[in-house]
Amino acid sequence: MIAATLSVFTLAGVLSAFLLIGRTALSASNYSTMEGEIRNALDLFAADARNAADIRWQSAQSITLVMPAGHSGPGEITYRYIPADGSSLGTFRRETNDGAARDLVDNVASDFAFQRYKLQPSGGGDNIATNDLETKQIQLSLRALALSDGAPAASQTAVSTSYVLRNKNVSQ
Repeated sequence: MIAATLSVFTLAGVLSAFLLIGRTALSASNYSTMEGEIRNALDLFAADARNAADIRWQSAQSITLVMPAGHSGPGEITYRYIPADGSSLGTFRRETNDGAARDLVDNVASDFAFQRYKLQPSGGGDNIATNDLETKQIQLSLRALALSDGAPAASQTAVSTSYVLRNKNVSQ
């Protein structure tokens, strides 16, 4: 009887440890997947931003990068946050003027935003740009969530570096 009771407690401890390890592995997998998606999205965005000759700002959640003449790809690339129907989550998407669209990161929170900056702060103030002409740097921030049974299981926040639009002339 005593041996059976000790066996039950031991088995319960082993089962609890097994479940905890399983949940931890799933959480690590969610973080790894989100980190990979975000890294790939930021790499693609960085390459396009650095090549852009101009920018058109639609909103804090949508911009279009205009590539220079002679660029060997699409002439315009739009990055935008697209909210999902009936959800506070959406998708970070890349669309080209030749009709190709690619979802870069899914389950992105609605606080997604682009921020634009001037090359130099004027008169010691901040360097936040207010129009397309003075925009020389662009930054994005997003928060992605991994869902488990419809509820957030993990989240990853990314604030990119400020990418310089190298090929863009600016008006200061």
